[in-house]
Amino acid sequence: MNGSQHRKKQPEIVRQRLLDATAGIAAAQGLHAVTIQSVSTAAGVTKGGLFHHFANKDDLIHEVIRQQLAQVDVVVDEALVHDSGHGCFTRAYVLAIFAMGATTAPVSLALFTEPGLNEAWAAWLAARLERHAATDSGVALAAVRMAADGVWLADLWPAAYSIGDRDALRQHLLDLTRKEPA
Repeated sequence: MNGSQHRKKQPEIVRQRLLDATAGIAAAQGLHAVTIQSVSTAAGVTKGGLFHHFANKDDLIHEVIRQQLAQVDVVVDEALVHDSGHGCFTRAYVLAIFAMGATTAPVSLALFTEPGLNEAWAAWLAARLERHAATDSGVALAAVRMAADGVWLADLWPAAYSIGDRDALRQHLLDLTRKEPA
């Protein structure tokens, strides 16, 4: 024995550090700053270690977005536990969009540029709307969801759009979901 200590490999922890580094770099510097080198350096992992977990930069970004969608699911599911009836999914959706905030915005840009990711988001939303068709159909609730999407888009371009009082805007959108259709 040479007396050197061997670290126990923890592949899931390393993998998550790489994903966290990817999201952190994108949030701080923009998606263009996410490179194999910048991610491996920020995560304290060799490039070879990164490639052990992810084939390329696109795989990293896709997984970060998959995790973000899973976080949206958690917020939506949590809200639905405490809510039912007319507009319940739309209220949960509004809460999730506001919870995502500006930190996820740079990675979310990939939804616009990557067809596979765009389709994944569309499928995610379509499945939930279908599941909640009895409570969340109609133009008024669609308009609220689109307004929430507008908040998400505003987070993508904060220099161009000023939301002002986010809490008041969120509450206004939530209030709109409680109006029964005529």
